[in-house]
Amino acid sequence: MILFPSVDKLLERVDSRYSLIMLASKRAHEIDKYREDKFRADHSDKPVDMSEDKPLLLDHYESNKSVGMALEEIEAGLVTIDTETKD
Repeated sequence: MILFPSVDKLLERVDSRYSLIMLASKRAHEIDKYREDKFRADHSDKPVDMSEDKPLLLDHYESNKSVGMALEEIEAGLVTIDTETKD
């Protein structure tokens, strides 16, 4: 169950629950990849290519989990659905 951010607030940003789930899922995967690559870069002598990574968008998150972080970014209006692309 999602307590924060509120589903009602999130649905003000996205037109349906399905779209919200898809957007949050995609962004959570991007966050996971960024955090994993950053950890590898910080703890390895070998260079890590982070050019394709999408960095974190907020300075502070209430959640430590990537899905919660994605929902916070959506609520803040920093992550939206791009209607121009099919991906």
